[in-house]
Amino acid sequence: MFFFFPKIKKDITSHTLGPGFFTLIAGTSVFGSQVTIVANNYSIAFVLWILAILLWIVVMYTFFTAVTVRKNKPTIAEGINGAWLIAAVATQSISVLGTLLIPYVESGRIVILFFTLCMFFLGCMLYLNIITLIFYRFTFVELKHDALTPPYWINMGAVAITTLAGSTLILHAEYWPLLQEITPFLKGFTLFFWITGTWWIPLLFIFMIWRHIYHRYPLTYDPQFWGMVFPLAMYTTSTLQLSKALEVPFLIVIPKFMVFIAIAAWLIVFIQLIHRIYLNVINHFNPRHL
Repeated sequence: MFFFFPKIKKDITSHTLGPGFFTLIAGTSVFGSQVTIVANNYSIAFVLWILAILLWIVVMYTFFTAVTVRKNKPTIAEGINGAWLIAAVATQSISVLGTLLIPYVESGRIVILFFTLCMFFLGCMLYLNIITLIFYRFTFVELKHDALTPPYWINMGAVAITTLAGSTLILHAEYWPLLQEITPFLKGFTLFFWITGTWWIPLLFIFMIWRHIYHRYPLTYDPQFWGMVFPLAMYTTSTLQLSKALEVPFLIVIPKFMVFIAIAAWLIVFIQLIHRIYLNVINHFNPRHL
């Protein structure tokens, strides 16, 4: 921030690089959820939640203001990609963490629940707006196989975390009468996003086959592959929570096998990462070795 501010300013106001800054919010909130569920440390989790909200305000309004008012804008094919949906992911992650903190907050529960409910709906709005542009690009603009990068898996990951946020609100409805009143609507709306994410999975696998097998695009390590790992894991946990929220135990079948797919994807990408680091180290100390 202090030594490279001009570069940060250039990146965060870029159509292609700016959306990556939303991972600051999502990562902070997910870590806060981990601290809540695993470590039972609610004070630290609350601090992380506040930090995530502050980061959300800065990144959200900086990015969308910049891409709106700038004079020279890229074409839709060059400017939009799956990473834009991290804006929805970040928003829903704040909703999830805030709702998880409700049982451990002594005062202000209704205010926090109102806020997390609003963030849930705002995340839904962001997804529907952005996915419309992405779907338009898919179907009406030429999409070359080398442009079909792994972040497009966020098409599914964004609705997966939306499902998780909705399910978490339903499971905490007892803390606020208004939530109990709108629970039927929340159940239907959450199911709507879950089936949307489910629909994306086979299509995204088909796109991968088209890219890497039909067009023989090299399947080598790329940091962007982590953008595929996260959605698979998020779909798994969101389906698990949805089964509890809707009281439909047969949905448990899906996370019981999806968890292995998510772990396999994580292991494959992690091993490729270690291999890439190894090659870089060897190349650094002994260039002739390669």
